[in-house]
Order: sequence, then structure tokens, then C-alpha cells
Amino acid sequence: MRTRLESERLLFRELIASDAEAMFELDSDPDVVKYVGVQPLTHIDQTRELIAQIQRQYRENGIGRWGAFLKDTGEFIGWAGLKYIAELNGKKDNYDLGYRFLKPHWGKGYGTESVRAFIEFGFNEMKLERISAYADLENTASVKVLEKCGLQFVNTFMDEGDLCGWYEIDNPSVKK
Repeated sequence: MRTRLESERLLFRELIASDAEAMFELDSDPDVVKYVGVQPLTHIDQTRELIAQIQRQYRENGIGRWGAFLKDTGEFIGWAGLKYIAELNGKKDNYDLGYRFLKPHWGKGYGTESVRAFIEFGFNEMKLERISAYADLENTASVKVLEKCGLQFVNTFMDEGDLCGWYEIDNPSVKK
């Protein structure tokens, strides 16, 4: 399975141990994690464990969130990608599309660029039938990105005490 992906402005690759400081900066920012149902991280060891968990996902599921880097500079700006979730929102075998970026990189179209890149990757290379995503409905920016990229609203559900919207997109190449 491929472990790197490029879009117009971004390079995505599997997360490695040396990404811990940059990931800690991301996940310790209260604004960055405001809508994701977790508390900001308080110690870099939490980030190291998170990266180890993501690396287990790579081994066990063949996919997981990948680091996102600016092609021009190599700067870490966050993560994006697909993650296998066995069951969520009453649905089984989900390939969840997500992203998270450092605040200086918000509002620059990286969310849309990432979502489109991973939809194409999921459908064309992984041959997935469907990709799902969910967002806290108060996170209007993420909801707009999902809808702009063709994901369709399916239903609402509670996750970590937050009202979330569930979105899906079907692979147009797969006959039902």
C-alpha cells in the first residue's frame, strides 16, 4: 500500500516518531481540538502514544491519518486522511475521512484540498465503495468543506456529548 500522497500544494505521508513535537503543537491547542471531543494534550508523551496508535492502524488496517506538509517548504501543518472505524453511528466498516490543521493554516483551502485528495485515493487506489465523515454541527467550516467536496448529509448522532452530522460519498465506479 502507498504511504505517501501528493495534492497540488500538500504532501501527505505516514506519521513517524519524529513528528511528535509538531503533533503536540497541533493537539495541545484548545482552538484546534474545540470540536473534536477531546481535551487538549498536556504532555508530549501523549503525542508519542497517539503516533504509536496511528502506526498500529497502518499495520492493522492498511490506512490511518497521515501528516500533512507544505510541498514548497516541508513544513508540518497538520494531518489528514482515512481511518478505519469498525462501528460508529450504527454503521459498520467505516472509512472515516478527517483532517486537522494548525491555526496559521486555517482558511487557506487545505481542508478542501485534503478531502478531495483522500476521496480520490480511497476510491481509485483502495477501491472503497463508500467514504464517510462526521463533524460537530457547530463546526460550520468543516461542514462546508465536506459538502463542497460532495459528501452528502445522512443523519445526526451524538459523539462525545456533541451533536454531529454524518456524511457519506459513494464511489461512482462501484456498481450496486
